[in-house]
Amino acid sequence: MMGISEISHYIRTRIWGPDLDRLPLLLRMTLRTIRIFWAVVRDLRSGELSLRAMSLVYTTILSLVPLLAISFSVLKGFGVHKGLETMMMQTLLPLGEKGAEIGLRIVEFVDNVKVGVLGSVGLALLIYTVISLMQKIERAFNFIWHVPQERPFAQRFSDYLSVIIIGPVLVFSSIGVSASLQSTAIVKTLSAIEPFGSLLQFAGTLLPFVLVVVAFTLIYIFMPNTRVKVRSAFAGAFVAGLLWNMASVFFAKFVVSSAQYTAIYSAFAALIIFMLWLYIGWLVLLAGASAAYYHQHPERVSLIRGEPILSMRMVERLSFALLTAIVNQFVTADPRSGTEELAGELNVPAGVVQLQIDALSRAGLIVATADNPPRWLPARAPETISLSDVMTAIRMNGENPVFAFDTITIPPIAGRLLSDIEQHHAEVLSRLSLADLVDPATSGPKPENSVATLRVEGGPGDAAE
Repeated sequence: MMGISEISHYIRTRIWGPDLDRLPLLLRMTLRTIRIFWAVVRDLRSGELSLRAMSLVYTTILSLVPLLAISFSVLKGFGVHKGLETMMMQTLLPLGEKGAEIGLRIVEFVDNVKVGVLGSVGLALLIYTVISLMQKIERAFNFIWHVPQERPFAQRFSDYLSVIIIGPVLVFSSIGVSASLQSTAIVKTLSAIEPFGSLLQFAGTLLPFVLVVVAFTLIYIFMPNTRVKVRSAFAGAFVAGLLWNMASVFFAKFVVSSAQYTAIYSAFAALIIFMLWLYIGWLVLLAGASAAYYHQHPERVSLIRGEPILSMRMVERLSFALLTAIVNQFVTADPRSGTEELAGELNVPAGVVQLQIDALSRAGLIVATADNPPRWLPARAPETISLSDVMTAIRMNGENPVFAFDTITIPPIAGRLLSDIEQHHAEVLSRLSLADLVDPATSGPKPENSVATLRVEGGPGDAAE
């Protein structure tokens, strides 16, 4: 029997060791699936997804009635608002009798909310409550996708309202179409003929799962403030759909065997079970989003969690690589200089790239465009940004005024040595600018004080220093 060390060695060598690009298709897909599963489980064990699911439970309870009130108001115009009650009851089905009780109470609350008589202030507060829920959901998905920027306020307002208003209409339109198809004479005739009857029955059983996967796919595409590939969103939605079905079965069994909780919590038992079901639902949704993220970014799937810690020379190399790519794309009017594109071009995790871009942006070396997601441009003309200023900004990043550079006591000899090294770097780099990082093939002849010229004039290796 293998010990822990042998199992760890086996996992490292057999699962994480092979280069997937060199493996057969079936083995490559199997190992990639195992690695993504490992990464998602690791994220769940870290506790971050659990904390965000708990936060969403609280926000959902506060926003559920306003959200359903707006959806009811929209669906009443189409005469299908009763379908929302049916769908809500189906969602609460794993709660058993308590689910039916909670559903009836929610419907009573929603019916008592008269949107038409709330007035402008009341309606504004109602919409704000719903939008705050959507914003909290977006933040959770942005965390999973390592996206630091939220949508601008105007775009947030319009996008969220579009989902709130149009989403229920699309959902119930699809349900209505499927119900209409099932009630047609042709379908009824085929149901009496085998094997078509069994196939139609299987399709009817499969339809709820398909609708859940489609709904999750749309959520994964829309909610993160980044570009999500449809294939990756579908992969995450498929995982979340399977987890949702399994959670529904196990939770229903849990509710059946939870008579002791009713005896302990009395009237609060239904609320506690409802909150627990909400928590499981959000956790499943966030786990699927994590799977979608790792499917789209396989380079982020690693055995160790967290961003890699860069050495000082790696920070310098990455910063100059980023600035070179941004300046070259600026000169050639290439629109690819977003964070994700830069990360792919430099073969660096997007989270690490984003941290260094934030540092360069705070130093005033680059600026973001108004695009969504933003692109990155030099803050001013490349020839006016000295490489000495760039190196200073890189080296000073993260310094805290509370614990300043000068507070460190250093012997005079060591202080003079470091000062001489810094002065030498400044003398070399001050004669260069970001314009010297431009590819000669795209910019024509380089100026006299170019990197190549300095290398000749200053001796071997001076420019590199």
